[in-house]
Amino acid sequence: MSEGKKKWTVSFNAPVVLIFSLIALAALILGYCTGGLTTGLLFSVYRSSLLDPLTYVRMIGHVFGHANVGHLVGNLMIILLLGPFVEKRYGSGRTVIVILVTAIVTGLVHFIFVPNTALLGASGVAFAFIILSSLAEFKRHEIPVTFLLVAALYLGQQIVGLFQQDSVSQLTHILGGVVGGFFGFIWKEKK
Repeated sequence: MSEGKKKWTVSFNAPVVLIFSLIALAALILGYCTGGLTTGLLFSVYRSSLLDPLTYVRMIGHVFGHANVGHLVGNLMIILLLGPFVEKRYGSGRTVIVILVTAIVTGLVHFIFVPNTALLGASGVAFAFIILSSLAEFKRHEIPVTFLLVAALYLGQQIVGLFQQDSVSQLTHILGGVVGGFFGFIWKEKK
């Protein structure tokens, strides 16, 4: 190879986002291999006994579970698009915090208020990343117009969706957005 040519390499640029995505893919494959048993047992949150240790695993594990390939791909496209930016901007540790808090908040709210339906999927995390990334340039006494537009479009779409009969949990999307907004505001740069 001549000195003027540089060798291209592949970089593991967003470890938290990539590991999250790989776990979600593994959960889907495992679900297919077990006929959905592991998806219900580990990767869906629903009302169950507080004495069952898996109830607590599912409070976080539900963000890795997906109903099918289309569901997984839809969520991972957003997560893989915005996640590396979020992780670079806020750091890997804070990205883990956003994922965990989103999982716990959406899991608990669903567990308490929607007892007859199972919840699974990473859409709450995806929407947390959407709002968090739109607040990346947030400064003291300034609110970015992009955040206002994203919030208005996003909330409008989710509020309309609350009145539709479908299998989408708009409440999870809204809660994920609230978690992303919360962290975007508390982690703002002091300028």
